[in-house]
Amino acid sequence: MTDTITTHREGAVHVLTMNRADKKNALTGEMYSALTAGLAEANADPAIGATLILGQPGIFCAGNDIKDFIGFAMGGGLGAPILDFLRALVNNRKPLVAGVDGGAVGIGTTMILHCDYALASERAVFATPFVDLALVPEAGSSLLAPNLMGNRLAFELLVMGERFSAERAASVGLVNRVVPSASLTEEALAVAARIAAKPREAVAISRRLLRGDTAPLLARIEEEAEAFKERLRSAEARAAFEAFLSKSKN
Repeated sequence: MTDTITTHREGAVHVLTMNRADKKNALTGEMYSALTAGLAEANADPAIGATLILGQPGIFCAGNDIKDFIGFAMGGGLGAPILDFLRALVNNRKPLVAGVDGGAVGIGTTMILHCDYALASERAVFATPFVDLALVPEAGSSLLAPNLMGNRLAFELLVMGERFSAERAASVGLVNRVVPSASLTEEALAVAARIAAKPREAVAISRRLLRGDTAPLLARIEEEAEAFKERLRSAEARAAFEAFLSKSKN
């Protein structure tokens, strides 16, 4: 683990915490790699019954770190650390729980689609501004979101980039429940512990049946990555990034 991704155990729950609050938990390549390693560590440990992902008070994840992302973009794609994490989400074998407090932007939202259970605080906000940057959705969200909420709401979230409040996220099934910010971590740990206490093999088999064949999802992640790569070369994307960087300097 790194200072920006911490890990600890709460009984049979493996807790991964994004710990870069000063940058709103924007994910660097190093953080992606640490999250991937954290999932692998839980998968390899028979004492672990569930994994929990948390952010910091008031901020879950602001998406990709812009400097790292530009570096990956100059290399011609999403970058190996990002793709490794996306594949790890699909191949993860332990139940995955998330507790979302505050902003969840880009990958901060799309990773929630891979969770088996998610809680949000009343101040959580979900947004995916991919198209505003002349890019396309990632993390298999173009497959998972329509399956979850239907094409029209998925279009609103992924293409229009509309912000979903915690209440709206719960109403469309993106999260299970909305809880007070003050008790989010406690309640998320309690849910993960309840899952971890159940018969492990029965949970694993049931989870596999619910998820079905993961090959189409892995294929969609690769398809999105190729489209992402093409968009990064476009004049639209160059103009959008120049506008974004100019605005962020002001």
